[in-house]
Amino acid sequence: MIEKSISNIVAEAFNAIYSASVDPKDVLLQKTRKDFQGDYTINVFPFLKISQEKPELTAEKIGDYLIKMVPELKEYNVIKGFLNIVVSDQYWTTFLNDHIGDQMFGRSQASSENPTVIEYSSPNTNKPMHLGHIRNNLLGSSIAEILKAAGHDVVRVNLINDRGIHISKSMLAWQKWFNGRTPSSENLKGDKLVGDCYVKFNKVFNSEVEDLIRSGVEKGEAEKNAPLMLEAQEMLSKWEDNDPAIRELWTKMNAWVYEGFEKTYMRLGVDFDKVYYESDTYLLGKSLVDEGLKQGILIKKEDGSVWADLSEEGLDEKLLLRADGTSVYMTQDLGTAQLRHDDYHPDKLLYVVGNEQNYHFDVLKIVLKQLGRKWAEDIVHVSYGMVELPHGRMKSREGTVVDADELMDEMYHSAEAMARELGKAADLNDEEASMLFETISQGALKYFILKVDPKKNMLFNPEESIDFNGNTGPFIQYTYARIQSLLKKAEGNKMQANIDDYSGDIFPKEKEILKILYAFPAAVREAAAELSPAIIANYAYELAKEYNQFYQEINILRETDSEKAAFRLALSLFTAKVIESGMKLLGISVPQRM
Repeated sequence: MIEKSISNIVAEAFNAIYSASVDPKDVLLQKTRKDFQGDYTINVFPFLKISQEKPELTAEKIGDYLIKMVPELKEYNVIKGFLNIVVSDQYWTTFLNDHIGDQMFGRSQASSENPTVIEYSSPNTNKPMHLGHIRNNLLGSSIAEILKAAGHDVVRVNLINDRGIHISKSMLAWQKWFNGRTPSSENLKGDKLVGDCYVKFNKVFNSEVEDLIRSGVEKGEAEKNAPLMLEAQEMLSKWEDNDPAIRELWTKMNAWVYEGFEKTYMRLGVDFDKVYYESDTYLLGKSLVDEGLKQGILIKKEDGSVWADLSEEGLDEKLLLRADGTSVYMTQDLGTAQLRHDDYHPDKLLYVVGNEQNYHFDVLKIVLKQLGRKWAEDIVHVSYGMVELPHGRMKSREGTVVDADELMDEMYHSAEAMARELGKAADLNDEEASMLFETISQGALKYFILKVDPKKNMLFNPEESIDFNGNTGPFIQYTYARIQSLLKKAEGNKMQANIDDYSGDIFPKEKEILKILYAFPAAVREAAAELSPAIIANYAYELAKEYNQFYQEINILRETDSEKAAFRLALSLFTAKVIESGMKLLGISVPQRM
């Protein structure tokens, strides 16, 4: 790539002119600001200690050397200590010609290194997925695609949290108040029926706690000793003791949930290479705890509970087994991490989990290190911020979450209303229109969530996400469809996209698009390094925005110079291909018509 050539030649220039050694990595190229002439800018101020000359003179000497040694460079100008370099038009047309037919543009060759294992989704089988799960699934799926594009071997995994006190709560509620009801009898997705059970449990439990507090019991003791909670804990103990009736109920209700989850995953376009279940991994976690006890690494207290002492790491103690012998989340995460290491010997173990679990993953790594697992250093917590709503945070215990399926339905209806209002579906039959509305709604949802830096909290606004203007999925989808319409009209006019032997001038708008297209491979590499789909999302928006300005300002089909028209069609074709590639990394489809 030309940036590397420029950096190398600049380092060479300092050696030739000033007899000084400069590392090419220290030569930082930036895009030239739009109010100056140039493609790349080099700040020479960091090198004045070497040149012992004024910044303008240093920049001019380096500029002269670059023009002499790099034929792809056309000219330069100096603004104080900033060297602005202009790349020749021929370089950009050659780039377009070389890559317009490259189906792998932006993607790196797959490496032979050990795989990167990435966990995402990780739902509980006591409730349906909600808006927070949507962000998790979309981030995990997109990061996996981006890592693959950057040349990594990727294994996508899901951990179903299918056991524990929260599952017992739903099971107990079903026994008490829902017995006999099934997803079929209620005409309801299984995960929603089980979620209703969970909400019912918490309503009754909260009432019991309030009664105990009114009778003089402290809140903590009331929550611990509420009759319903004691029953749920007894059910969990029976589950761990393999009680046949409890296990049968657990299997039945989980099967309802799995069927519901699968429908949600299919609509989101999310899948996995392997699914782990907490009910399978917690026993391995328990065995690791036993190993730690035997080695004197872990502590068993008088009540029988087992703890990890993290004081040397500046943290407190962490519970690993309750006094009754039942396990906690950390227990199963220890077992799951060990199992994944044994299954794949991964280069990295990524966990896409919200930032409220930062402490949990710090502890996981420390405990694994205490147990002698050196590969704990390979664990990476891909922490992300919470999704907030205009009316506040979601609370699944109170049934106030934004259900994932209902949200997707709402997005679909909004996309339909907007598309019909704008006449986007006027010439489509019912099936084609329905597919378009689904494509637009999913694009709006996914893009709005993924364009935000994962580390940040975000406010989800469905109305803003569905807009056909601005930094939205539908705007980028429309740009792609606009190009397809343009290419179809050109074909009807017997015009072809062709840049063979093109020697005409490149207008500034055309060059700007070429520079953005040229940056796509670097954007993919950066997104992979940062584990941030937002880099790809905002790249796609920048490209779409620049192309639309070009489309409005420059003749394409009405251009009388056939070579120029062919060049602009080629530029349009390549833009569409890169938009499609970028959006695919986000899990977003682009429509042929819109």
